[in-house]
Amino acid sequence: MTDPFQTPHSGYHWDGKSGRFFEGWYYRVTLPNCGQTFAFMYSIEDPIGGQPYSGGSAQILGPDDQYLCRTFPHPEEFWGSSESLGLGHWGKTKLQITPQYLNPDKFEYQIKEGYQATATLNQGFIRDPASGGYCDWRYEIKPIYGWGDLGKAQQSTAGWLSFLQIFEPGWQILMAHGLATGWIDWNGKLYDFTNVPAYGEKNWGRAFPKKWFWLNCNSFTDQPDLALTAGGGRREVVGLAEAAALIGIHYEGKFYEFVPWNSEVTWQIQPWGNWQMQGRNGEYEVELTGTTDLPGTLLRAPTEKGLNFICRDTMQGQLKLELKQRRGDNVEPILIAESKLCGLEVGGDSWEKPWNSSAKLPWVL
Repeated sequence: MTDPFQTPHSGYHWDGKSGRFFEGWYYRVTLPNCGQTFAFMYSIEDPIGGQPYSGGSAQILGPDDQYLCRTFPHPEEFWGSSESLGLGHWGKTKLQITPQYLNPDKFEYQIKEGYQATATLNQGFIRDPASGGYCDWRYEIKPIYGWGDLGKAQQSTAGWLSFLQIFEPGWQILMAHGLATGWIDWNGKLYDFTNVPAYGEKNWGRAFPKKWFWLNCNSFTDQPDLALTAGGGRREVVGLAEAAALIGIHYEGKFYEFVPWNSEVTWQIQPWGNWQMQGRNGEYEVELTGTTDLPGTLLRAPTEKGLNFICRDTMQGQLKLELKQRRGDNVEPILIAESKLCGLEVGGDSWEKPWNSSAKLPWVL
């Protein structure tokens, strides 16, 4: 992204050294007219190569939560820009050059399997050799919201301390809301779209998340200028575990942020089927309720032992969002919104029982 949309941490984080490391990127488009969503998940592990888990992957959660995955075992065929959002992984190609960004037409002609993605483009082709299932995609993106007020400097998702290597893993919303135009060919069915909701985020680090949950939506009924990202989990802070969570809302040019250093954030998450979060500070309060009757789809996520099926997602969750303003003892509604196209996720270990908790300030503060 170029200013004023580029968020901190948009660039590739690997420092070129050995040791366990992963970085993952998430791109999504929602097609309100047909009620479907495509989520593209790219990852690279131990890019120095020669390690047990060195390599990359492209996962896609497609129509009706169908799943497609392709691994890329050669990390030297991956490229990532440290200066801005840009990455790609080449699979089948006859090109004898260092992997790099290509003109989209050249990429389509030369790269028979692989992907490339920037702040304004997502493009690729993968096929599952076992099932024969495939996805071919190319769409352009117009960013609208990064992570912060419209037109102002964009923020780190985890606050200014995320510039220090004390939080593991790191998490950054790259684009809370944008508009995508292009096409996706899913197993022979072509989806053409113009100016549909798009979203992007990433995570990275040398330690792996133990447990987490996530709610995300930027396709609401009768609310085209509204985007929500919320989630929480257990992460490491200088080697110690903490529970962290946040709620971020972009609405009519304004960013409403509920994080432990400015708000009280609480949650009640079932092992599957029901997500509830609340945020409250001196000016605003928000309540989120996400539900689903669908079974969800298992996805791979990075672990200490490589990519494993440890998270469950649906892109067709129900969501209700209530945002209110506090004026002394009075609370006035700002917004009540609903969606049937919300992304809902739980991941990690120990989901045998509900997780009811609250986020506290990291002890380092």
